[in-house]
Amino acid sequence: MGIFKKRDKLNLEPSKKKDMPTGLWEKCPSCGEVIHTLELTQNQMVCPKCDHHFFISARDRMAAFLDPESFQELDMDLWPTDVLKFKGPKSYVGSLKKYQAETGLTDAIISGMGSLEGRKVSVAVMDFRFLGGSMGSVVGEKITRAIERGTKEKTPVLVFSAAGGARMHEGLFALMQMAKTSGALALHAQAGLPFISVLTNPTTGGVTASFATLGDLIVAEPKSMIGFAGPRVIRETTHQNLPDGFQTAEFLHEHGLIDCIIHRKKMRSSLASILGYLSHNK
Repeated sequence: MGIFKKRDKLNLEPSKKKDMPTGLWEKCPSCGEVIHTLELTQNQMVCPKCDHHFFISARDRMAAFLDPESFQELDMDLWPTDVLKFKGPKSYVGSLKKYQAETGLTDAIISGMGSLEGRKVSVAVMDFRFLGGSMGSVVGEKITRAIERGTKEKTPVLVFSAAGGARMHEGLFALMQMAKTSGALALHAQAGLPFISVLTNPTTGGVTASFATLGDLIVAEPKSMIGFAGPRVIRETTHQNLPDGFQTAEFLHEHGLIDCIIHRKKMRSSLASILGYLSHNK
């Protein structure tokens, strides 16, 4: 019989980590800085270290841009439907319900009337979180109504775009929104009223090919991706190497598509000054 008893094996398995609350920190994809969500929110979702512009919800953007408590949301009764009975790997109706629950929106846009430094404006803001900000019948209708409302009320129209293009689930009905929004803008221009288009990251596809690039003034947030087809599709189609910075706001500003690039935190004051100038010289 041995003198020493055989010891039990040591339990060397790592102990379970304590549950940590999620959603308190965000890592900047540009500089790698870890930022508390509260600080990021207070800074309008802009990295305090490198100025990277994070995605921002439509409601947060509207709250930061317009005069406090001036926004009156309209057309809230418009809800998207599966008019084509879309057949795909995922149910369109199921996707709509999912994003409606996650975002609290009925579709990828909110619109209505508000004021900017006391000046009445008609505004629509797209939200990329909802199905990639794609433009279906409801998004196109809300933008069209915002433009028509501005024409009727004789006010400027401002649209903030954040979109992956026309919504494939709605096929031709989505593509029709390109013509509808453009037609409304033509009548707005005939009335001698300004339309300011603000392009944010990303703005692509049928949105870029219609109302987003029809502004009397076209501005963009820094480093936003703006184009029609994506760079990978263009590269594979043309078999050409694309220029450095291709489809960035800076590249398009240099080549004349965009009038100016404005930092998110300066967007409110800059556009208020521009509208003041336009009204003064009306």
